[in-house]
Amino acid sequence: MADIREWRGHAVVDRKSHRIGKLEAVYVETASDEAFFATVTVGFAGRRRLVFVPLVGAVVGPDYVRVAYPKSQVKGAPAIGTDDVLPAEDEPAVFAHYEVPYATGAGGERRLARR
Repeated sequence: MADIREWRGHAVVDRKSHRIGKLEAVYVETASDEAFFATVTVGFAGRRRLVFVPLVGAVVGPDYVRVAYPKSQVKGAPAIGTDDVLPAEDEPAVFAHYEVPYATGAGGERRLARR
């Protein structure tokens, strides 16, 4: 997992090996600078979007990243456009979708940063 940032463009699959999309970017937890979420490119030409998926429990294999969540849950996750950035006010919804506890930093800073 330490080198997951180098896996941009590799396939992302769910725990049953169903292909979800391609790894687009890694978001780190700002307090620890550890990989915490990834964005995955889903959709088809003209309708592509980036969905968020937690990297907790993810496994890196040859040419893929296997996440611990089913394809249907990932595809239903909060999304942004392929050229967009996650607005700070939308962060809680990403965490809530996966039932991951959310809290800002002591000074109200964001929880996620793109790397």
